[in-house]
Amino acid sequence: MTTDYITRPIVTIERMIKDFPTGDGSFRALDEVSVTINQGEMVAIMGPSGSGKSTLMTMIGLLDTATSGRYILDDEDVSNLSRLEQARIRNRKLGFVFQNFNLLPRLNALQNVELPLVYARVDRRERHRRAQAALEAVGLGHKLTNLPTTLSGGQKQRVAIARALVHNPAIILADEPTGALDTRTGAEILSLFRDLNRDQGRTIVVVTHDPEIGRHMDRVIGLRDGRLAENILGEYYGVEVFERVEREHTREPVPVSTRRERGFTED
Repeated sequence: MTTDYITRPIVTIERMIKDFPTGDGSFRALDEVSVTINQGEMVAIMGPSGSGKSTLMTMIGLLDTATSGRYILDDEDVSNLSRLEQARIRNRKLGFVFQNFNLLPRLNALQNVELPLVYARVDRRERHRRAQAALEAVGLGHKLTNLPTTLSGGQKQRVAIARALVHNPAIILADEPTGALDTRTGAEILSLFRDLNRDQGRTIVVVTHDPEIGRHMDRVIGLRDGRLAENILGEYYGVEVFERVEREHTREPVPVSTRRERGFTED
């Protein structure tokens, strides 16, 4: 039996426009897009190439500013904050997972996962403890000292997910997280995301071209030509039925830990 885990909007975007300058004018990547993502949802952003889905992810992740519109993140209006203020919120509330992992090759798994905590000026002992717990939570407690070159693609992505989790963000944003992986490994990463969502109530937003991922989401936000598109799975991908995954959720994300008595504390 499922529980009613959706508690409140964690992302509210109102009539957002994003224009990019071109040689002869501008290109409108987002055209008055309004979306709401609730705490504890697992959502996919999908659409054909050039539809604006990566731009929308960039806006949600505070990696760029909109031309106009309003953005409320975790009850805070971040629309008109300075880039420095947005960066501080981004480092505190958002965790990122990328298609190509973005691991530093000279750092081992533990050191790569510690990086967000270094930027947050967490002391060394606490960084080590939290990074180790995050790696244990994604099944890599035995790979702490491995360099990225000694890890498989799936293991690299697990390190990237641990890095996204280590500072206990409000939202995990994943950009084509299975795009560089084979089918089996991609399914394992999707299963890991599902476990994080089901067991910890994590809010997860995934940009993807893969209709199989879309079928397993709570909801799909479809885009076409910078505008919202209804039933993008059916119209563009030929998938008509969602495969709902029954899950129970806590009402708040819980700290990542391999032991119940050990968790992360927010800075």
